[in-house]
Amino acid sequence: MSDHEQQQSVPRRGKVLEALPRAERKVFTRPAPKSAKAQVKFLLTRAKGSTKALAERLGVSRRAVERYRAGTLTTPQKRLQAALVEETESEWQPQVRAQAREQAATSSGMMVEVTAYFGFTCTGSSDDGRERSITTAISPTYAKQILELQEAGATEEDLHPIVTEAITESYFTEWGTRAAGLRADFTHVSQIEFRF
Repeated sequence: MSDHEQQQSVPRRGKVLEALPRAERKVFTRPAPKSAKAQVKFLLTRAKGSTKALAERLGVSRRAVERYRAGTLTTPQKRLQAALVEETESEWQPQVRAQAREQAATSSGMMVEVTAYFGFTCTGSSDDGRERSITTAISPTYAKQILELQEAGATEEDLHPIVTEAITESYFTEWGTRAAGLRADFTHVSQIEFRF
């Protein structure tokens, strides 16, 4: 079986699950390795030198890992290139990421910028649901819940209610000072970004 045939498609994750690691990458103090050779060498150090473990992780043969490490292969196909970037950045500067997550969960919270369809329920009347672009702060309490759910392997559907609740509290009810009883839900997320 060729390397190409062994490569499996990477499953698509939801927009919230993709946005959280992107936010972590923005706090890196040094750039992650860019070339395939440097990425493979870095990942091999994290895999304790096991070409077999790295090959399984990337969905390629051991020989392909050895060729990239040696520099005889330099330009990976798109799927492998994406996997190398994803795996390298997920392992890069773990202490910097942990410090940013801890600060968000205990003191600073996070900012969220989202474009999605928001619908509402409450006692009395409310605006009809529509697509909105919102940028707002999320309290450390909600940031902690979101990050803990992510670490526990939550799905996109698990994260939507807590992110919506956080946005409702900070943006729509202004920390409980107006619109008592308002509950918002969002669907059809066009884009979402978090900032620590």
